[in-house]
Amino acid sequence: MRAQYIARSPRIAARLLGGEMIVISAEDSALFSLNDIATAIWLAADGRTPLREIVEQRVCAEYAVDPETALRDAEELVRELSAHGILLSSDQPFPDAA
Repeated sequence: MRAQYIARSPRIAARLLGGEMIVISAEDSALFSLNDIATAIWLAADGRTPLREIVEQRVCAEYAVDPETALRDAEELVRELSAHGILLSSDQPFPDAA
């Protein structure tokens, strides 16, 4: 299976309000309210860590969910947020990721 890397887009605004991550896309002004698990993935999206590793270390370590189900759900989240330009996704690490 090919690795998938994710990074937060520089073209968004995001704030953690009362334990809830609110993200607004500059592309289409879409507003997203991320749940705890989506927030954990969002915060870990550094462009260098594979999605599978993020799921194992941040999701499966905190929540009672099997790794394959968690990965499928995370991939769906990434597809949705990428479609709105909120997350960037690549099969290679992002070279300028901090």
